[in-house]
Amino acid sequence: MEASGKLICRQRQVVFSILLLGLSLAGAAEPRRYSMVEETEGSSFVTNLAKDLGLEQREFSRRGVRVVSRGNKLHLRLNQETGDLLLNEKLDREDLCGHTEPCVLRFQVLLESPFEFFQAELQVIDINDHSPVFLDKQMLVKVSESSPPGTAFPLKNAEDLDVGQNNIENYIISPNSYFRVLTRKRSDGRKYPELVLDKALDREEEAELKLTLTALDGGSPPRSGTAQVYIEVLDVNDNAPEFEQPFYRVQISEDSPVGFLVVKVSATDADTGVNGEISYSLFQASDEIGKTFKVDFLTGEIRLRKQLDFEKFQSYEVNIEARDAGGFSGKCTVLIQVMDVNDHAPEVTMSAFTSPISENAPETVVALFSVSDLDSEENGKISCSIQEDLPFLLKSSVGNFYTLLTETPLDRESRAEYNVTITVTDLGTPRLTTHLNMTVLVSDVNDNAPTFTQTSYTLFVRENNSPALHIGSVSATDRDSGTNAQVTYSLLPPQDPHLPLASLVSINADNGHLFALRSLDYEALQAFEFRVGATDRGSPALSSEALVRVLVLDANDNSPFVLYPLQNGSAPCTELVPRAAEPGYLVTKVVAVDGDSGQNAWLSYQLLKATEPGLFSVWAHNGEVRTARLLSERDAAKHRLVVLVKDNGEPPRSATATLHVLLVDGFSQPYLPLPEAAPAQGQADSLTVYLVVALASVSSLFLFSVLLFVAVRLCRRSRAASVGRCSVPEGPFPGHLVDVSGTGSLSQNYQYEVCLVGGSGTNEFQFLKPVLLNIRDHSFGPEMEENSNFRNGFGFSLQLK
Repeated sequence: MEASGKLICRQRQVVFSILLLGLSLAGAAEPRRYSMVEETEGSSFVTNLAKDLGLEQREFSRRGVRVVSRGNKLHLRLNQETGDLLLNEKLDREDLCGHTEPCVLRFQVLLESPFEFFQAELQVIDINDHSPVFLDKQMLVKVSESSPPGTAFPLKNAEDLDVGQNNIENYIISPNSYFRVLTRKRSDGRKYPELVLDKALDREEEAELKLTLTALDGGSPPRSGTAQVYIEVLDVNDNAPEFEQPFYRVQISEDSPVGFLVVKVSATDADTGVNGEISYSLFQASDEIGKTFKVDFLTGEIRLRKQLDFEKFQSYEVNIEARDAGGFSGKCTVLIQVMDVNDHAPEVTMSAFTSPISENAPETVVALFSVSDLDSEENGKISCSIQEDLPFLLKSSVGNFYTLLTETPLDRESRAEYNVTITVTDLGTPRLTTHLNMTVLVSDVNDNAPTFTQTSYTLFVRENNSPALHIGSVSATDRDSGTNAQVTYSLLPPQDPHLPLASLVSINADNGHLFALRSLDYEALQAFEFRVGATDRGSPALSSEALVRVLVLDANDNSPFVLYPLQNGSAPCTELVPRAAEPGYLVTKVVAVDGDSGQNAWLSYQLLKATEPGLFSVWAHNGEVRTARLLSERDAAKHRLVVLVKDNGEPPRSATATLHVLLVDGFSQPYLPLPEAAPAQGQADSLTVYLVVALASVSSLFLFSVLLFVAVRLCRRSRAASVGRCSVPEGPFPGHLVDVSGTGSLSQNYQYEVCLVGGSGTNEFQFLKPVLLNIRDHSFGPEMEENSNFRNGFGFSLQLK
């Protein structure tokens, strides 16, 4: 035994170093074959896949090689660094395959980038690691003393878990004078011993025998097992039971219930009495047969002890023994064929699954899976499908492998995920179906530019706003997701290079809020426009733009400005009115403008104060000052009027104009100084001085007219070259030039110039020059044209057009 142990140990050391590579080049469907002896320790080397696949180590690592097998139970593992395929655990062929030979473990090798896979097989080679074992260590054989030589007595066989040549090879019996052993073979290949009588027995000489039966396997060195055989010599019972037929063939469905009657065997015995009574039993039944069937010892009915499973055993060979009371027996064989029923739903084994899938990608492998059905024939045939309304397709690969592919590029904005149901149905009756649900996510690609909610925005902001005032917002959305949908706002360079956009507005890059950076003035800037951009954070970034128009709303921030009469603190202007004037006589017209617009520039006039109320009236809409009644001698000669000019804003703003009116009997009447100027001139001036001055003025009129013509020509040329202002000597009545356009209550543009000279202390008019004016009155243009003469005390008129 010690020598035998050494031989076994040496054999294992040799066997552990054996590696058989079965690589077939006949076609892509031919699997790669490897072999390994059982009981090899885990982590043992099987092969180098990198070399087998013809890949360099760097390429092997990049391709992401994986090893998968059906049922996800993997007995192998792959070293990604070296490419070595190693055992994951110690393999026991008997646990893996039982009596099935050859014992083959199938697995697949998957490669990515590009996707490939190969079928492979690992054959587990049996070693002689199990000895034959008799289920019954002691057997009793009753032999009639009248049995002739050559009579055979079948004995119970031994069991050996090994297969092939390591299984039971033959049986031997211990040396004796009466019996020898023959090794017989059943239809399923198993061998059993048969005891053959060589010499007639004599119960009187030897009533019993004790023999040792040895079962030897074919291993090297062989293993053995023994059992004791007791031979009991019986008295003469010369008829053994005989079955009606030596061989029974029965078919039974695998879904037959427990207790189902399989078949009834029947035997007869020609003897009578006790020697003719027959009992039935299983003969040389294996452990599996003993657990599956039972025999009624009186009737011979064979019934099921447990549920059958076609996928495990397709047939059973059951030996039935009929024994009479005298110890004689007969044998028959019952071949029970198990009929398959469709009792197994198809199985789906997922080998590879990819999610998420990038949108816009061309044909992409989503999943690789295999399908199987433990049933046979039509019950094991399988069809595989998915829903028809999905952009995916199934392709059949080698064997029962299928590949799930994208049929068209996916669009995440249309659909971000897909629920794919793989339906696997067999062709049995009834058909069984298995569903495998999986969710395929679509990852985003930056293929959508931000979109503004409006192509253009119009914002309103009232002038004189506070700096950093929020004046409005723009908004853009992006159909992408994640960072691809995060929008950043910015101001684009203005198309007008003179627009100081950077000092007018700013935008919040995160939310699109717009802010006025400084206070706006309607009178300086009524409206402006610019473009804003929205850019996402994808790679590459996409953008769009929108137009923003900002309208500045007018505020009533300008008071009316009186153009005439001048209110600049110089000597007041006096209007001369003849006492013979009719009611409604136009005394003068108050001309005012307002820098605002709209209703803020609508001006109204009213008489605020008067020396003699009721004598003069002011038209509210055009500022004309007229006499309200006939003048009389009792009316004072000097009148002071205060006219209030008010706009229509909220709150309203106003200004006042002071007028001095002098009632005269005629235009030849000398000009009298106003009360405000009299103290400055002194009481020393006399009427004679006024008369002398008047006569001198009239006498010089002709000469002065010539000079005036020359001066006008020169002033017009000077005004055309510069601003058009006429230079006059300073005095109590300085000259003024006023230019007004587009505002106030005037309907036209006016420009007028008044030149007064005084040097003698009499404050007389030296020169009054009419100039065409351009004054716009929004409300009362026609009235201004009809009454456009401003009169003075010397009969000169100021013409307004």
